[in-house]
Amino acid sequence: MKITEPEVRYVADLANLKLTDDEVARMSRELDEILTHIETLKELDTSSVEPMAQVLYDADESATLRPDIERETLGNAAALANAPLASNGYYKVPRVIER
Repeated sequence: MKITEPEVRYVADLANLKLTDDEVARMSRELDEILTHIETLKELDTSSVEPMAQVLYDADESATLRPDIERETLGNAAALANAPLASNGYYKVPRVIER
């Protein structure tokens, strides 16, 4: 697997990161190593490994879990009640992406 420098620049741009040419080259190498490692992991035979449905698989059944009880949803008005600024049923926040 080979990740190209244009792909690294594209992802960095999506994350709004400014990378130098040296950083792009380094990230390209490091990401390529990570993706190569993932490809190696895909080769492992996991057919005999039983799937886990719960992270707390070995823990007591009640460990940090609450009963699943259906209840009324919060509702838009209650959700926005303490918002510093709201409009048309949505939170209003300052613009953080400058492009």
